[in-house]
Amino acid sequence: MTELTPFEINIAEQPAALRRLADAGTPDLGVLRSRTWDRIVLTGMGSSHFAALPTWRRLTALGLPAWTVDTGQLLDNMGLVTDNTLVITTSQSGASGEVAELIERFATGATRPALTIGVTDNVTSVLAEGSDILLPLHSGPEATVSTKSYLNTLAVHRAIMAAFAGESSLLVTDELDAAAAAIETLTGTFDLERVAAGAANHAQRRLAFVARRDEAATAQFAALITKESSKVPAEGYVGGQFRHGPMELAGDGLTAILFGLRASEPDASMRRLAEDLVRTGSTVVVVGSDEIDGAVNVGTTATTSLEQLATSTLVAEYFAVALARANGVVPGAFLHGSKITTAV
Repeated sequence: MTELTPFEINIAEQPAALRRLADAGTPDLGVLRSRTWDRIVLTGMGSSHFAALPTWRRLTALGLPAWTVDTGQLLDNMGLVTDNTLVITTSQSGASGEVAELIERFATGATRPALTIGVTDNVTSVLAEGSDILLPLHSGPEATVSTKSYLNTLAVHRAIMAAFAGESSLLVTDELDAAAAAIETLTGTFDLERVAAGAANHAQRRLAFVARRDEAATAQFAALITKESSKVPAEGYVGGQFRHGPMELAGDGLTAILFGLRASEPDASMRRLAEDLVRTGSTVVVVGSDEIDGAVNVGTTATTSLEQLATSTLVAEYFAVALARANGVVPGAFLHGSKITTAV
């Protein structure tokens, strides 16, 4: 039996981490609805930033002036922050280089928003100490590539959405518990080792993750952890982006994983993309409750967006593990980087 790597152990700990967050509750966020903001800026780096994409979608749907800007870009465009701006900064470590610089700039007073919210697991980090409101992840230590910290980040952002929408915190707690149960149920029910072996060993391997709506976060997260954990080049695309150029990569050697296709709400655009890719000879994996002829269908079910995101994330993580092993590397082991990127 293959010994579990720290990456796999962290994946297995995700249900417990979600329940720990649910039990901890969320600080009072009534201030978010109590005033009108010039702008609401959602910022972070890597998977921390991707996790805020569903929040941005929900806030814009509520008619709020929300922006999603990675912290590196924000540092180059500080004029976006006014004295009536709410800045929500997400960093699982609370210590990434760009985030530390942003907090330092706020501290000097050259640019100071009306309110800063920090989302992080490290309650003694630069981000935690420099925020007006701290939202701890309660995900616990992580040995390697982001797993439970990413899922808990999605969950904390669900609480932020609820605060803006005036939804009950009990609703959020129920959704966290349901997401934890869903990934426990899904674990061990799918096998992507053959797909992973075909992708890793192809002489002209290309790997793409595609999704729309909230699942766009999953596509970008999946591409990031795949590169980190398996050392196989991969890219994440938001819906129609794939047709604008990358479609020329289709055919033998392309493995395309499409997230979020649901039978109850058929997505004509994603179905058409999946069918077109199958016709080119690409290997297509469809994650969701919908099925496409000629594709590898990984069945997941969900009643909420958070549950759907959680189950899709689990599939992406286990595929990254299988791909790493097929590529002859230890899943999740860093070769050139580290868990926390402090260099800017």
